[in-house]
Amino acid sequence: MTIRKNFLLDEEIAEHLEKMAKQKGITQTEVVKNLIEQEYEEYSKEEKLEAIYQFAGSGSGLWGDLTIQEVKANWDV
Repeated sequence: MTIRKNFLLDEEIAEHLEKMAKQKGITQTEVVKNLIEQEYEEYSKEEKLEAIYQFAGSGSGLWGDLTIQEVKANWDV
């Protein structure tokens, strides 16, 4: 599905967009789509890294000052 969006651009930005499209041989819409996808990919990476950083260390302190090796050694199985 395609959705139409209308944007207001400064004249200089509009000229840049037109030049980029001509230089690449693609439509202005494709230029905008490509730039948004590139930016979103970076955003997505940062979002995933943040989730990893929040998860890392979430298990620390579960057993007080004991290491996982000490917990395993004292585990009655």
